[in-house]
Amino acid sequence: MRFTPRGTRFFDLLAEAAKNLVAGTALLRELVAADPGDREPIAKRLHEVEHQGDELTHTIMVELNSSFVTPFDREDIQALAAKIDDVLDFMDTAADLAVLYRIGAFPPGTDVLLRVLCRAAELTAAAMPGLSKVGELEPFWIEINELENEADRVYRRILAHLFEPGGDALEVLKTKEVVEQFELAADGFEHLADVVQTIAVKES
Repeated sequence: MRFTPRGTRFFDLLAEAAKNLVAGTALLRELVAADPGDREPIAKRLHEVEHQGDELTHTIMVELNSSFVTPFDREDIQALAAKIDDVLDFMDTAADLAVLYRIGAFPPGTDVLLRVLCRAAELTAAAMPGLSKVGELEPFWIEINELENEADRVYRRILAHLFEPGGDALEVLKTKEVVEQFELAADGFEHLADVVQTIAVKES
């Protein structure tokens, strides 16, 4: 069995970064539920969260470059930080586009997709502090994969609704582009969980 150094700063930094996912999904849910005219300040708050995530990612990379001993392979820590950053980027893009495109009411099912993202964020935030015992995180990556499958199903139904005859083609395209960022965020959570699972296999 491989020895995993304890008390490392990397676990704290990744846990802090994952908390931004919870804040980001909550703001995204608030934005989708808000009237179009009230969305811009919410999008700005989400962008600030994304910026905080960028700073944390930078800090993790600096720590990696200056540390002789790391708890996992360097590329795995880098991948975890990058995947967290990717999810925040997708959410930030979705919020920005929703404001720029002046999206009206979101199609049915969007609230379900946002609920899935919120749950994935909560699971990830709860899992990151447990990386020192990564082998015990199997329930985490299993549920994240189930949530991603649910997100895929919901996304396809949203598309089916958008493409029903009679819709305004331009509005359909704009709304699809925003909702697609939600689905990409769900994929991002799965990719993050895949990294955790890979680490667990290496450490076993």
